[in-house]
Amino acid sequence: MPLSYAELEEFYEDLVSEARRRGVACAITSGMACVAFGVAAATLDCDLLCSPETAEELFRMLQETCLRDRLPNYRGHLTAPLDSRWLSGGWTSHFCWSPPNEEAYLDIFGIPPRGTSPWAAEFQGLYAGLHTVAEMKRTDRDKDWPFATALGLKLLETGDQRGWLHLFNLEVLRETLKLMPCPAEMIALRPVLSLLAEGDDRLEIALKAEIEFWHRLDQLRLKVYERALRPYMLAVKREALCDPPSSLAVQHGARLKLAGDLLPFNPLREYGIDRLIDETKGKTAEMLPSGALRWLPDASECFKFLSK
Repeated sequence: MPLSYAELEEFYEDLVSEARRRGVACAITSGMACVAFGVAAATLDCDLLCSPETAEELFRMLQETCLRDRLPNYRGHLTAPLDSRWLSGGWTSHFCWSPPNEEAYLDIFGIPPRGTSPWAAEFQGLYAGLHTVAEMKRTDRDKDWPFATALGLKLLETGDQRGWLHLFNLEVLRETLKLMPCPAEMIALRPVLSLLAEGDDRLEIALKAEIEFWHRLDQLRLKVYERALRPYMLAVKREALCDPPSSLAVQHGARLKLAGDLLPFNPLREYGIDRLIDETKGKTAEMLPSGALRWLPDASECFKFLSK
């Protein structure tokens, strides 16, 4: 019988509590966080932020973390090993319990995609802060954007003016401005807000350009990782490491060996952050008037926590 959402939630929360007890800096983010904050329905997987320097201790804990008397495995060909060197370069490690009918999924990030502030300084209980979760929702998936706006409103309700950075619905922006002024420091971080404050009719097209830019940036970011991943992925597949009868420790050792030879630590830095952003602007300009790009934010801030 499949686990209920309440059972999975309890399992993941217990996992984070135990990890913190062992000194691991970690927090639940993304879908489960949106559920906890009251802006989404249930989700069956868990995205976890973990400070790269504590990844080794988290891995030791995972080796003995049972769910329905089953220990976890690495999941699929695409997962990097859970190791500080790859986590700090933006890779993600994926685990599952109860194969072949996988019931619980754990995806571990060392760096929150699009994160611009130290996430470990803003825990909300066992969860990452609203600001971090909202930034992670600027994906290439349309379904994520209403969550970003909802989280932005939650931030403003608490008096955190960074909520202005996450409102991507035109009517919500206009209605919110009727309730409170938009601070100059938020306009400086997100230039499209200047059009809102001035009542400029160009706001709608500038907002579309901003959303399209974030879509495209996430798509190009993922393509860089996918290209860098291919040799490692093929080796993992060739050596049949995805459904091994061996322990997690053995799986980990085999993946570490392959990754050391085939998986670059930080493909985005190798590709070039400025190049990535410039190419994204070019792709965005193909869809919308190039003049609309003048109100884009400084996206380089979203990559400052990647290891150098």
